Amino acid sequence: QVQLVESGGGLVQAGGSLRLSCAASASIVSFSAMSWYRQPPGKERELVAAITKGGFTNYADSVKGRFTISRDTTKNTLYLQMNSLKPEDTAVYYCNALRAIYNYWGQGTQVTVSS
Repeated sequence: QVQLVESGGGLVQAGGSLRLSCAASASIVSFSAMSWYRQPPGKERELVAAITKGGFTNYADSVKGRFTISRDTTKNTLYLQMNSLKPEDTAVYYCNALRAIYNYWGQGTQVTVSS
């Protein structure tokens, strides 16, 4: 069973930055893709950014140019660098990993952006 543990969330003022981390209990090169999702209060979970095994990245339009997804295969860790944060970025952020037919989720980390 793969475990994903997010960290790095917190309270930040608008315009500030945070870096989220997702530590995996397995080698992340074994995953076909890893992603960050978020769930704002009262809304559905949405894809924020994804990175494939080959390194291709994809971003939601709302975060393009502000967020960067990356990974460190030596540390088995996925990152999300978030700059120029806005109040609408407030959400619980979840790490996701895909391996074959299996879909793994972390427990989430809260990000709150004050105006």
